[in-house]
Parts: sequence; C-alpha cells; structure tokens
Amino acid sequence: MNQDEIEKLKEKVKKILSPISSTVDKKTEADKNFLFSAVRTDAGNSLPPYYIVYFLFVDLLNYKNLGRFEKVSWSVPIDYNGTPYLLEHRKFGFGLFAADKESQEAECKEIVKKISKAVVAARPYFEWFASQSVKSSDLNVMNHSYRLHRRYLFLTNEYEKKIKEAESRKDEIIRTEYSVNSWGVEIPFYRLKAEAEWLAISTIDAFYSFTEHVFIHAAILKGKLVTGEDVANLADKDWGSKFKSCLDVEDIDIKKYYDQLVSIKRQIRNYIAHGAFGKNGEAFEIHSDVGAVPLLMPHQKGNSRFSMESGIEFNEKEAIQLITKFMDFYWESNTFPEILYIQSTLPSILPYASDSTYNKAMNSVKDMEQFIEHLATASDNASNMDW
Repeated sequence: MNQDEIEKLKEKVKKILSPISSTVDKKTEADKNFLFSAVRTDAGNSLPPYYIVYFLFVDLLNYKNLGRFEKVSWSVPIDYNGTPYLLEHRKFGFGLFAADKESQEAECKEIVKKISKAVVAARPYFEWFASQSVKSSDLNVMNHSYRLHRRYLFLTNEYEKKIKEAESRKDEIIRTEYSVNSWGVEIPFYRLKAEAEWLAISTIDAFYSFTEHVFIHAAILKGKLVTGEDVANLADKDWGSKFKSCLDVEDIDIKKYYDQLVSIKRQIRNYIAHGAFGKNGEAFEIHSDVGAVPLLMPHQKGNSRFSMESGIEFNEKEAIQLITKFMDFYWESNTFPEILYIQSTLPSILPYASDSTYNKAMNSVKDMEQFIEHLATASDNASNMDW
C-alpha cells in the first residue's frame, strides 16, 4: 500500500469507529484514578485479538499508547461520546475497561461492535503490514518441535506394539462357525502385519515432518536464515535442502545418513503423495503376450520415468531402524548446541540470528545452556508482565 491508500483507509476506518475517538484529540476528562480503578467489562470478551486491535489503533490510527505498567503490557485510552474507556492488554487478558461496569455495559457492547467492523475494513492494512514484516528480521519463528516429536514417538510406539503383537500371534488360527456346514478361518498375523505397515509409513512420514521443522530452526540458529523471507524460502524447498542447511554433508558419517534418508524420503513421497499405487512404483500393467506385466513409475521426472525393471521398494523395518539411528545421532545426542535450544521449545528469534547473539551461544553446549536459562527467565518475566 502507498501512503495515499493508507490515508484513504484511515478515513474509512474512522467513519466506522465514530463516535470512538482519541482521548487526546477530544481532551477527554477522566477521574484522576481512572487508569487504576477502571474495571474489566463483559463486552470486552468479544473483542478481536489484542494484537489486531493494537495495530488498528496505535499503528494505523496513531492513538496514544500509555505504555507499560505493572502487569500491563499496553494501554490505549479511547473516548466514546465524551466518556473515557481503556483498551488494555493485562496479565489476565485483553479487554475493554470502564469506570462503571454496570451502567456502561451497553455502551461497551456498541464499542466492541464498531471495533470489530473496523478490523474487517482494515484488513488490507494488516495484510500489507504482514508482508512488510516478513521482509525484515523483526520476527519470531514458532517452535512446534515438541508436538511434532510427540507425534513421531506415538506412531513409533504404536508400530512397535503392532509388530510385537503380530509376531506373538504368528501361529494363531481363529476358526469361526457360521452354521453346521459353514465356517471360516482367520489368521490374525496377516491383518496385524498390514496394520503395522500402515503405522510404519505414518511413522516415517512423521519423522520427515518433524525433522523439516527442526532443520529450519537449526538453520536460523546457525545464522543462515535472518529474515522471514529466508525462512519462507527454505520452508518451500525439499527435505534434502533443509538437511544441508544445517548439517555438513561433506562429513562422511553425515553423508551416509543423508544419502539413505533422502532415498527413503523419495520413496515414501512417491508412494504416499502420488497416489500410493505401490511401494515399488507399480502404477500400471502392460497388456502383453506373456500376460499382465507390471509397469513401474520409479521416477517422477525425466526420460526414464517408466520402467519394467525392479523398482525401489523400501523395507519399513530397515527404514525405521535407520531413522532411529539418526535420531540418536542428532536429536538425542546432547552434542549439538542448536538441538538443546530447539528442545527448550523457545521460539527462534530472527534478530538474534543477525546480531551474533545466537552465534555466541552456539560456541559450545555450555554456552547454549546458559543462554537458554537466561532467555527462559526473560520469557517468563514477559509472560507475567514483570517489567
């Protein structure tokens, strides 16, 4: 948006908000203890998210923010028909505050309705603001590694339990009598083996989803991603590119992991993402003099896209064994400083990637542990609004 477009939008939003205005512009009179005695209203529970309201009033409309107080992150006084109100983000939540909750609740509902309509009208500004923010380093990248790791562990445990159950019932035969002359036989092993295979594929997929997330955070900590656009660009690339962004494939041991894991990733992607015709790439059968001949699709691109030769079938058990070894090497080893940070569940803070803060913490495991402790304390204080 250019400045003219922003000004036009501001005028539109002001009309929607009217008679809401800035207490500074209206020179609204209030009790001297109003800032400390104002009470939370019920209507305020229906306000849009606190950050959207802040950007609307402070960034777009230039209302005065009174700043931080004890247990208060920000406070914007507004005027409604000559009466002062407060939009405040406090420790116990964002809300609309008034001098007398009971007598002013009806007006508060009107204020909330107008703010909600203004937020909808101001959407082009928020979208522009977001696009501009991504180009900078003034961003946090949310860390969801704990949740993704739990998903991976859950599926791994379910797979292992299913495999054990299948083995324990390998020789079991269940005979079911339907009538005097009718009966059927079930061998649970085959059903359990199929279920174990499904769980294995889900486990492998969960591993790649988890590690893609981890690799992006690791690249930030290593100073290779410093803006939102950098993060978005890497997020759009394949798993192998993310791996290379944080691990040195020139190292012989790491290269072995890379080659094998990329191969499994390719096979799983071909199997799951391209129609799941078959683990070996079986997509067609050719009509021939020798009968139906499997036509494979082992490659998604290139002149050799189709083949009749042996494909690239993967073995679930071997794939999970390799994944487990890699997890022990990287995630569970406690030798990589970036992993200690990611395991802390703290977000990755992009300014720290460009101002050498992360670089200093990455010197050693000990340095990273001390940095995590410092940052966790600062984060707790901010959450509690202990300024």
